[in-house]
Amino acid sequence: MIQVFDTGAFLINGSLIIPDDTDAEAKLRQAGVDISKNEAKKGTITYGILASHNTGDEHNLRLKFDSLASHDITYVGIIQTARASGMDKFPVPYVLTNCHNSLCAVGGTINQDDHVFALSAAKKYGGIYVPPHLAVIHTYNREMMAGCGKMILGSDSHTRYGALGTMAVGEGGGELAKQLVGRTYDITRPEVVAVYLTGEPAAGVGPHDVALTLIAAVFKSGYVKNKVMEFIGDGVAGLPVDFRNGIDVMTTETTCWSSIWQTDSAVKDYLAVRGRAGEYRELKPAAAAYYDGFVHVDLSRIEPCIALPFHPSNVYTIKELQHNARDILAQTEEDGLKALGNPNLQLNLKAKYRNGGIWAEQAVIVGCAGGIFDNIMAAADIMKEASVGNGNFTMSVYPESQPTYLELVKNGAAEIFMSAGVLMREAFCGPCFGAGDTPANGELSLRHATRNFPNREGSKPGEGQIASVALMDARSIAATAINGGRITAATELDIPFGKYRFFFDRGIYDKRVYDGTGRPLPETELVFGPNIRDWPAMPALPEHLLVKIVSFITDPVTTTDELIPSGETSSYRSNPIRLAEFTLSRKDPGYVDRAKAVQALASEKVKGKSEEISGIFRQIQGIPGCEEITLDVVGIGSAIYARKPGDGSAREQAASCQRVLGGSANFALEYATKRYRSNLINWGILPFLITDETVFSLGSYVFFPGIAQAVRDEAKTITAYVLDEKLFTITVTLGDLTASERQILLDGCLINHYLS
Repeated sequence: MIQVFDTGAFLINGSLIIPDDTDAEAKLRQAGVDISKNEAKKGTITYGILASHNTGDEHNLRLKFDSLASHDITYVGIIQTARASGMDKFPVPYVLTNCHNSLCAVGGTINQDDHVFALSAAKKYGGIYVPPHLAVIHTYNREMMAGCGKMILGSDSHTRYGALGTMAVGEGGGELAKQLVGRTYDITRPEVVAVYLTGEPAAGVGPHDVALTLIAAVFKSGYVKNKVMEFIGDGVAGLPVDFRNGIDVMTTETTCWSSIWQTDSAVKDYLAVRGRAGEYRELKPAAAAYYDGFVHVDLSRIEPCIALPFHPSNVYTIKELQHNARDILAQTEEDGLKALGNPNLQLNLKAKYRNGGIWAEQAVIVGCAGGIFDNIMAAADIMKEASVGNGNFTMSVYPESQPTYLELVKNGAAEIFMSAGVLMREAFCGPCFGAGDTPANGELSLRHATRNFPNREGSKPGEGQIASVALMDARSIAATAINGGRITAATELDIPFGKYRFFFDRGIYDKRVYDGTGRPLPETELVFGPNIRDWPAMPALPEHLLVKIVSFITDPVTTTDELIPSGETSSYRSNPIRLAEFTLSRKDPGYVDRAKAVQALASEKVKGKSEEISGIFRQIQGIPGCEEITLDVVGIGSAIYARKPGDGSAREQAASCQRVLGGSANFALEYATKRYRSNLINWGILPFLITDETVFSLGSYVFFPGIAQAVRDEAKTITAYVLDEKLFTITVTLGDLTASERQILLDGCLINHYLS
């Protein structure tokens, strides 16, 4: 099914695979190829695209993107950051979609206030404004912005348009703000992993089945972490472009940095149908290409899959689950309760197995992964003349865009669904992050969506509410629905799947989308609602730093959803102070009060009068070489420890909320994603790496003498002192930092950096 190589590999003429082992040189000679590994690395599709966007050297990339994309949870903060940094116009096309905070009854007027702000910003600075419910962010960018050889930067982690020949990157808002003020995206050249596809999927197997199988194969090992996944092989040609898009958008869950696919006439047709034939060019590896890793995927052996709670990598084939349901569900429940840290919750997963089957209460097909035209049409084929029944089981379908919805109406799918008792919704990302179709307590929801992290369905475990999400392909979801919620693989049914042509009505966008690209109207006044607030002032990095550990998390991985929850918090992301109140609220409810207490100690009025600080300072002055340090040159902040934080969303608020509450540092054994680490740096939070978590605990103080000088000097290691009952000396690192990143940390945040 999937073979993950333990070496890199050469690819010769697109088909001959030569693993980079002791026989590699002989096999290359036998094939008549005389090329070095370094030269062959230039033969990847990735190398060419990065080279055409790079303003730096070959190793240290300084990238400029062709366009930017944000939705209504992120764009206000980004524009506010760029405004404060001196931006006067959008230098590249910038798409502002409204597909997350679209339920405008939530939070009163403040969601719609953000939309009004975005339209005024698109006019003032020359941007593209896509009104609510017209399209989800990634669909609009696939349809209207992607092109072969392009690069797009988006403030959403699922920014992936590789199947259309576009290298797309999901990052925190700070990286978009850099592009908006004419700066570059800086990264060490990433490694490239080939995903070589062969064969064709069986009828009933969909893109989510392929994607989940791939995630299961590479996630836990970190095989593609912060690398580029390059999809090649003869199996690509047999996949419709929508199928490719469905796999591609899920590459985010592997923790790769970006993705790219070889292109062909199917991509050309996809772009031509959307009036953009000029954006096509053929992309394929050179005659000799070298990949740092290699994954071989036989599509014909992929089976319908299910990702059980609470991660997309918790994957089983549906057949495997059916044969061993009791044990698998029991283990999933045990692991889930352990991860949630509340053994008193009633996950109710074991109870889903009854009468010889596994039963769910809800099904949702939604968004950039599930709401794709081909997925929905295949589900409709399965549901013809069927019914979801009038019991507790419910089903909703969210088409990815209004053009897609129109085609579903024209092809009869909308009628099929509604006749079957399925609810047809508008384009909306809400069910992907907990703002729509929230199940009842203890229920199991099956979703063709991007994630199934805890709380992603809208429940609140801290208040005793818990529901669960399992990811499945739309085809198997439809097969399950016609069986009343009994989990069923689509391959168990004998269904004739149709082939449907998609006709794109661009007029839907032309009539409603405001496109001011290249035509800023500087006289336009920005429209601020009462919830839209400027960023508070952030201090520069002090010469010496004292931090207190105010949250200590020992979970194997900490997601961004746990650092700053999704769902009901989304409405407050235009208000940094209000949003900060939700920081770690589901993982560590005491964090905010503890962080505020340290923030109060750091104030000039309190700092010199606190008995706690005075006692700590006496310890500091007892450290050799620190006798002359005075309190006025020591900054005080809070810090978080987590073993591996930052898996999941790109949202910068996971870092900015810490900073708003006086956060100065994070400690970790490793960071789950580059984007979370970048968010920390852009908000002036030191991303420390440690090797031994036992040296401190919740409430520990850690002192860094000469921290600013260490950052200036590019110190490889930094000495710090843990000030508990007795003194511990520890060594930490900051990992690799570019010159720009070091200066941002010294200045205290990105805004300060651009104003300095």
